[in-house]
Amino acid sequence: MTHIGILSDTHGYLDKRVFEHFKDCDEIWHAGDIGTMEVLNKLRQFKPTRAVYGNIDSGDIRYSLTEFYRFKVEEVNVLMTHIGGYPGHYNPWLLPMFKRETPQLFVSGHSHILKVQYDPVWKMLTINPGAAGKQGWQKVQTLLKLCINGDKMENLEVVELSPNNVALNAL
Repeated sequence: MTHIGILSDTHGYLDKRVFEHFKDCDEIWHAGDIGTMEVLNKLRQFKPTRAVYGNIDSGDIRYSLTEFYRFKVEEVNVLMTHIGGYPGHYNPWLLPMFKRETPQLFVSGHSHILKVQYDPVWKMLTINPGAAGKQGWQKVQTLLKLCINGDKMENLEVVELSPNNVALNAL
């Protein structure tokens, strides 16, 4: 079983509580708009980190990452990008990728809206962890935790970095 911490849209701010919430994770996924190499390096020093660049990320981050990242964890095929959309509203450039090889798990950021939704058309789980940073219109910083067990995705947990640091179980 692989324990994963998922975040996006840090915009150069990495809340220290991320490390506490992700301490039991095997790896971290960052779905773009990292903001600074310092944020990326701190995550990489803490845990193995997979990441994509976002629309606000500058040259050094873009140079070290890709816009689209396909990988496999255990038996689950994953596609991660920053500007991805959600079921029925995907960015058009993703559709050829889905047709070529549909992932079982699609992770994106950008909207700052936490959303987990199964897409029955493409038969994949779509995840947007919301925004872990403080820049943007969202009122609550959010993270996700997920376990991959063989070909199953289990134990999804929503973490709100609220003033009183409450973790909420979602599924």
